[in-house]
Amino acid sequence: MNDQLRFLDHLTAAGVDAAIKFGPKVLVAVLILVAGYYAGRWAGRTVARSLERFHLEPPVLSLVERIAHLLVLALFAVMALQNLGVELLPLVAGLGIAGAGVALAMQGVLGNVVAGLTIIFSRPFRVGDYISIATEEGEVLDIELFNTTLGHPDLSRVVIPNRKIVGEVLHNYGQLRQLAIEVRVSYDTHARAAIEFVTEVLRANPLVLQDPVPLVSVLRLDDSGIVIGVAPWVKVPDYVAVRGQLYESIVEAFRARRIVIPIPQRDVRLISTTADLAGQGA
Repeated sequence: MNDQLRFLDHLTAAGVDAAIKFGPKVLVAVLILVAGYYAGRWAGRTVARSLERFHLEPPVLSLVERIAHLLVLALFAVMALQNLGVELLPLVAGLGIAGAGVALAMQGVLGNVVAGLTIIFSRPFRVGDYISIATEEGEVLDIELFNTTLGHPDLSRVVIPNRKIVGEVLHNYGQLRQLAIEVRVSYDTHARAAIEFVTEVLRANPLVLQDPVPLVSVLRLDDSGIVIGVAPWVKVPDYVAVRGQLYESIVEAFRARRIVIPIPQRDVRLISTTADLAGQGA
């Protein structure tokens, strides 16, 4: 019993000595870290505000703000460790070895990060642009370090890893898309009059942009009639809806003006000779 009491007394005395010896240092280290956290937030916001005049993308500003925050916090963390008397050289060496192992294990993730930085700073596309890459296309909804999110007209979303984007052939439509519509009229129709009627339909549709000017012209001559190409520009969200509206309006306009839309047809002729008929009769 006496041995246990002496051990408890010894343990209590050691704890009090450690608290007296290291308590102030630990308290100061915690205060340094807290100060570093708030100083990092202030530095990040200050840097982000100073870069707003360069009209950078929101992901770029967010990334720069985070980096500035982490750098300041890391500086204060080093100060806190020095206050505790921690040797930094062995710690840095250990972190370097651990970092190499983590880098090997996370090659795919790091590849996405590098590709994300490439996209953010080179800016091949921006949020709101309509892009086509590989087998996917859609409106850019978000650009992050690891992936890029595209939106489809059916309200679905496609998340593409950034490493799948960098190095691929990219088609950027911007925020406008050009429709490609074909309309056939019979050869009895005056092509110029049909073009004027289609132009009136385009002017009447509020979703069709008048700048750039819509293109309407004779595209080619088919077996069944004259093919008129209609190529107006619309905003990306209106691309699907406008196509159906224009087809409907063009059909109604042609009916009102008695312009015939020909039905594809083929004439089949059978040619026989008298000798062939005689041979069949035999």
